[in-house]
Amino acid sequence: MDTLNAGEKSHEAKAKKIRIIHSKRRLLQLQRKEELSHNIRYVSKVPVRLVMDRDYLVVHPHDSLATLIESMGEEESSAIVVDSEGKLVGFVTMKDILHLFDVPRRHSIVGFGLLKRYSVTRATRVEDIMVTKPVTVNINDDLGHAIRIMLETGKHHLPVVDDGGRAHGLLEVKDIIRLIRLVSL
Repeated sequence: MDTLNAGEKSHEAKAKKIRIIHSKRRLLQLQRKEELSHNIRYVSKVPVRLVMDRDYLVVHPHDSLATLIESMGEEESSAIVVDSEGKLVGFVTMKDILHLFDVPRRHSIVGFGLLKRYSVTRATRVEDIMVTKPVTVNINDDLGHAIRIMLETGKHHLPVVDDGGRAHGLLEVKDIIRLIRLVSL
């Protein structure tokens, strides 16, 4: 009978140790979650100008499509289109370029504007394909605002402009993720 009692006691002791281990793990998880939520709150208050990429591709509306594609290289995923005064007049992403090569579906109704869009030649200019009213973020905004814009619009990169419309940088999701990695270490 004592061996059964000893076995039960051993089982109860193991169960107690497991409960203690689980409660310690839970406490650690709660501490990490609280720490991370504090860091995430911090991230949302960081000014866009501290995180944005200041080394971005700039093109002009009259530049050729071939020049744009050649300039994009491997890493670049978008280009800010500016006028001679540095003001944002458009935005081009690799996705916009890919749309040029997506032919209309078999039964699509094709109008003149659509036909013009699909006639890509060496004479095609950046102004022919750029988004003329891109979604932007202000240089004085914080990341919380920029993240909300990205989530609402589905955009992965936003031109950063001042109140006068001058381009100052490019904010991409990867820049925000990089900051989150830094603060969550």
